[in-house]
Amino acid sequence: MNLSVIIRNRNEERYIGYAIQSVVDFCGDDVEIIIVDNDSTDDSLRIVNTFDFLDITRVNIDKNEYSPGRSLNIGVKESSNDYTMILSAHCEITNFDFSKVKIQLDSGVGAVWGKQIPIWDGKKISRRYMWSNFKDEPSVNYYSESEKRYFFHNAFSMFKRKHLREFPFDERLSGKEDRYWANDQIDKGFKIFYDFEQEVKHHYTPNGATWKGTA
Repeated sequence: MNLSVIIRNRNEERYIGYAIQSVVDFCGDDVEIIIVDNDSTDDSLRIVNTFDFLDITRVNIDKNEYSPGRSLNIGVKESSNDYTMILSAHCEITNFDFSKVKIQLDSGVGAVWGKQIPIWDGKKISRRYMWSNFKDEPSVNYYSESEKRYFFHNAFSMFKRKHLREFPFDERLSGKEDRYWANDQIDKGFKIFYDFEQEVKHHYTPNGATWKGTA
C-alpha cells in the first residue's frame, strides 16, 4: 500500500499496540509506519518492537525540542510513500477505506479527516464539547460554531505527502496546530474534507489536551 502512517508517541503504552494493530487490520502488513517518539520512559517502545514483521521507522525527538507540529513534520520527512496518515497513539481504527480517501486527495483536497468516537474506559461517551464537531454526515470546510473557526482534527487524518511537505505544520505552536493549519489551507483556497465513514475510537488519556473540559 502506498501509504505511510505517522504516530506520535510519548508514554503511550496503554493504547499504542491497539493503534498499530488497527493499522495492520485495515492497511495490511506492507504499510510503512513512522513512530516519532518524545523521550518515552514507559513500555511503549517495547510494545512497538513486538511488531517486528512491519516496516517501522523509529525517530526520537528530544522533549526540550518537542512541539506537536515539529514531530509531525519530522515524520513526514522520514516517510517514503505518496500518501500519509496521521494517527494518534491512543486511537484505534474501526473503519478505513484507503481507495475512497485516495480519490478525495487526488482531486486536490488538502486533507481528509475522519470521525472520532470518544471512549472512556471502554465506554462510548456522548459527543459533547470538542467531540460535537464529529458529525454523522460529510462536510467540506466544516465550520465549528463552538470554536468560531474552521475545524479540523489530525488525530485521524490523511494527506498527500508532497502537500504536507509544501505546507508543513507550524512548529512554534504548543497545541491546535491542526486547526491553524486547516484555516490557513482554506484561506489559500484548498478544501478540507470530513468523511464520517472513516472512523476511529479515540481512547481517553488523563493528560490528553483533547479531553480538557470533558472530565
